[in-house]
Amino acid sequence: MTPYGLDARAWQESWDRQQEAYLPDREHRFAAMLDAAEAVAGDRPPRLLDLAGGTGSISLRALARRPDAEVTVLDLDPVLLTLAEASLAGRATVVTADLNQTDWAQALPHRDYDAVLTATALHWLDGPRLAALYRELRDVLRPGGVFVNADHMPDDALPTLTTRLAERARAGRHARHRSGAALSWADWWAQAAADPTLGPLVEKRQQIYPTGHSPEWNPPAAWHLDALRAAGYTEVGVLWRGGADAAVAAVR
Repeated sequence: MTPYGLDARAWQESWDRQQEAYLPDREHRFAAMLDAAEAVAGDRPPRLLDLAGGTGSISLRALARRPDAEVTVLDLDPVLLTLAEASLAGRATVVTADLNQTDWAQALPHRDYDAVLTATALHWLDGPRLAALYRELRDVLRPGGVFVNADHMPDDALPTLTTRLAERARAGRHARHRSGAALSWADWWAQAAADPTLGPLVEKRQQIYPTGHSPEWNPPAAWHLDALRAAGYTEVGVLWRGGADAAVAAVR
């Protein structure tokens, strides 16, 4: 148990299992992202920003690799941030900020990160805001630092195959939900709402997101690459791909 009155490890594991039902290759994308961060940091302890980091899943894996990493987790969701603080137990700086606001970076403790990493989160922003965020992120990276965004990014050169891969993944996810192997998104949040510690935070979350995280916008990887080039990064490309998902990387 933690000072928060909840078992952070159990909730973190529950979150991971729920997410893995949607993202069976979640650990592969995390590994590719962390490899990129370590590559730009070299022998130094990396300074990482876990952007829209939720429960701190990326941060926990970064610290498992490099306990000396300097990590910041940024999110707006009070439930997920509480779990991040409890799980990370002082090993990372946890900050609250809204990426829909242009002043979000003022919450950061640093402006020279080796890497900014984010996964399955920025699809909650619309196109104009995401393009602007890509420009803003460049300013929190040190020269030579890397930004990586892993999300649902269809390959527009393979539209039919990508659709079929997505359908196959959806069928597998539904099977896991029906069997009880993993909770659905809705069921996970229902359990959080019933928890005596997290329940009041779920109510606070509903005030922040009264209609959910809309929109859920998933353009092809090519859109992200074009937006990153326009934002002024020196190198831009696809770092990883798995089915209909990809991770795009940009070097300042």
